[in-house]
Amino acid sequence: MDLDELYGTGDEIQRLSAAARENSQALWLRSWLESERRALVLRSFEPLVVPGLLQTEAYARAVLAVGPRTRRRLDEALAVRLERQSATLDRDEDIQFTAIIAEAALRLTAAFMKDQLEHLVDIGHRPDVQIRVLPADVGMHPGIAGAFVVACLSNDRRIGYLDDQLSGRIVTEAQDVLDLEQTWDALSGLALTVSQSRDLIVRMIDEHE
Repeated sequence: MDLDELYGTGDEIQRLSAAARENSQALWLRSWLESERRALVLRSFEPLVVPGLLQTEAYARAVLAVGPRTRRRLDEALAVRLERQSATLDRDEDIQFTAIIAEAALRLTAAFMKDQLEHLVDIGHRPDVQIRVLPADVGMHPGIAGAFVVACLSNDRRIGYLDDQLSGRIVTEAQDVLDLEQTWDALSGLALTVSQSRDLIVRMIDEHE
């Protein structure tokens, strides 16, 4: 039975419950964003979408719109994502960001994909950003379970981040982070080099002509 109906409280319990969920999500997100901004090295794997730090505004809006978000919450989530990009990749401190992206994620048929692919080529020329493509013909691979990021911090501490349908999960246990790093190493061995990946993305752009 609905608790508001049981206690005659209108929609107060529902609103408080929703606020509590949002606050809980905000706590883990703030913790991860702080680590992301302080990381010396970020290694990201994405099997289905372009990593958030590399998304154009149009692509990010389309990705964030797929889900139960109101217009206000969509605008807020988009603003957070764009601010993350600037805070992480445009900061004064050195950072090395390497993204391995499954080829299938780059072959989405959508009007905004050409601009997104061009953005990947452009940002991939930066010395602190490396973009590598995991080709479709590798078949089954160690990253099939889903997206993840490993952040290496200045005190040699490493933490991981796992994405899911609802929010995300921060990984701090040493063995769990090691497992993610080993998965990353295996994926790195299967991915195209930076130059091969750039050539492939340029060919994909030409297919949009």
